[in-house]
Amino acid sequence: MSTTAPRAVYQAGHLERLANPRSIAVVGASERPGSFGARTLENLAGFAGPVTGVNPKYATVLGRPCVPSLADLDGEPDAVIICTPRTTVSGTLAEAAKVRAGGAVVYASGFAETGKPDRVADQARLAELARSAGMPVVGPNCVGLVNVRSGAAMNFMNDCGDMIDGHEGPIAIVSQSGALGYTVLQGMVRGAGFSHYLASGNSADVEVCDFIAYAAAQPDVRAIICLFEGIKDGGRFGEAARLAQAAGKPLIAYKAGNAVVSRQAAMSHTGTLTGSLDAYRAAFESAGVVAVNDLEAMLEFAGMFAKTPPPRRGRSVGIMATSGGAGVINADKAEESGLEIPELSPATTDLLSEYVPDFGSVRNPADLTAEVLKDDTTFASCIRAFADDPNFSAVVVPLVFAHPGSAGQRSSVITDVAATTGTAIVTVWMNDWLEGPGSAHLDADPRVPLFRSPGRCMDAISAWADWHERRERALAAPPARRVSPADAGARAREILAGTDGVLREDPAKRLLEAYGIRTSRGRAVATPDEAAAAADEIGYPVVVKIDSADLPHKTEAGGVRLNLGAADEVREAARGVLDSARRHAPGAILDGVIVEPMVGSGFELVAGFTNDAQFGPVLLVGQGGVWVEVLRDVARSLVPVTPQKARGLIESLRCYPLLTGHRGAPELAVDAAADLVCRVSELADDLRDVVAELDANPVLLSPATAVAADALIRVKARQEGE
Repeated sequence: MSTTAPRAVYQAGHLERLANPRSIAVVGASERPGSFGARTLENLAGFAGPVTGVNPKYATVLGRPCVPSLADLDGEPDAVIICTPRTTVSGTLAEAAKVRAGGAVVYASGFAETGKPDRVADQARLAELARSAGMPVVGPNCVGLVNVRSGAAMNFMNDCGDMIDGHEGPIAIVSQSGALGYTVLQGMVRGAGFSHYLASGNSADVEVCDFIAYAAAQPDVRAIICLFEGIKDGGRFGEAARLAQAAGKPLIAYKAGNAVVSRQAAMSHTGTLTGSLDAYRAAFESAGVVAVNDLEAMLEFAGMFAKTPPPRRGRSVGIMATSGGAGVINADKAEESGLEIPELSPATTDLLSEYVPDFGSVRNPADLTAEVLKDDTTFASCIRAFADDPNFSAVVVPLVFAHPGSAGQRSSVITDVAATTGTAIVTVWMNDWLEGPGSAHLDADPRVPLFRSPGRCMDAISAWADWHERRERALAAPPARRVSPADAGARAREILAGTDGVLREDPAKRLLEAYGIRTSRGRAVATPDEAAAAADEIGYPVVVKIDSADLPHKTEAGGVRLNLGAADEVREAARGVLDSARRHAPGAILDGVIVEPMVGSGFELVAGFTNDAQFGPVLLVGQGGVWVEVLRDVARSLVPVTPQKARGLIESLRCYPLLTGHRGAPELAVDAAADLVCRVSELADDLRDVVAELDANPVLLSPATAVAADALIRVKARQEGE
């Protein structure tokens, strides 16, 4: 991996000459069958611009002109494709820079992916050369690129040039793994259309983030597929994803390698509940990325976004089947995906009743029976009736069998209706003749997405509705305003000065209070007698807790006593928690005890964050208390968040109904809890360079307030902050 400093995402113009070249030079061009140089030239047969081979062995190669070196080219090549071995790559890139190439693609492997220090250093030098020359470099260990629109199949995959011919479409593929991305590109074989295939390989210079930003700027792209295992810089990924969202180009991502655990053992409940995969999911949600967990669903999801207009009525679907069983199955999957299945409008019911026999079912889901398939006009009228129904954002048409004589025509009827309506028409291929008559017509149609699974279809419609709703909300939202005091960060850093490891509870609560977060902070004392005196001044009832940075989880150490009503009780409790702590952790440094007011009962939440290596602070809110890690009822987000966003996180919890006056219980102060979570997120953002994790647990939520009754803060070790 490159050791060069992080940079901003490349703007689309920086990659334009490379990704949309007018001229191409192939270094290592060859006539040897099966060689990368020969395959690349063969794939470029459909490219209209000049292609020149670079190899001193040939004057021409496979019908193209060939020169001894890049210096012998007539003019500056837009794209240089390097098909030569690893040991020649650095010198060839230097030559490309001298002739002012627009960019280069490096096929050769054997660099940082080997893990060998000298090879890692070799790759870093390629990145440094690329950036010093202002010449973007893709790879090494890269399959190549494809611009379907221009026919620039700049890769060594067999028969790629022939495959892309006539299959231009609105979906761009961005992939770290060239082979994995190519498996999706091969959807062309069954009719799917694409605009670009952009593989980054080892990503010494150009990364998936840069390709996402490039695809987002292309007017012919309507959806972006992204396949990757990991990224170097979460900020750059977020920047690219937000560019895609702002451009109205959904980014549909599949992340492999999800068994990776957090890079460091966490001390807090928050840290225990947030690993690297959770950070990616939080980043996806924050940046409007559509996360897909199945590779086979990627193209289908992209088709849903690329081929359909925005939903006109939220999450509602109409299911127009010609088989009762197919309709029921699709309705089941729709409900599982959280979609609405509203009734037909009276006008739709009246129209369908003219065509459907009495043994059918005019409802939603509908069983129109095979009778409506006998005549194309009748079938079209039924689809149009569903599409015109104001209750639906999408109409799902299950196709239950394929037949050489009729299935192809049925597909044509569907696409004809879709071309004249503003409602999304979605088809589900439910038979096992996966590429039977009519399927290729639907796969290639620019307006009708085709699914080969009812479940994936409904999941995609749900994601489609969610994405459009979130984007509209984001566009309409007022500019975010800070909630906590402007000087909170400076005051917090004074409290943290000289601290290493875990902050004791008293300074941890003072830090929260600097952000306007209400706490139950009391008084730290050294002895049981001092504890009794403090309780007399505070007023009863009180709580006594062990005070030790070495015991972050006080309850587990027997270090908490609640609801104490007299001085003698306080003295005994102080002795008890000190004795329990010594037995639990004989080597722990005990600073004494904390005496604080008894806040009272309340619903227990947890709020906190951990610092992820790629994405920075990941906020967590959930049901708290001693069972937090068992219940695992939590929501996460990148920071900072607005109070509205914080409330949305709370409302997404399974426990949320318990906060709203369930079965006569009082309604709790959810807005106060959202305000607290928002302030925690601003603290996380301000102190991302110094605080590794924060855990406020429990946050006691009453009908009037939200109070942090306990707090744990771990400061980054020096090597973490550097």
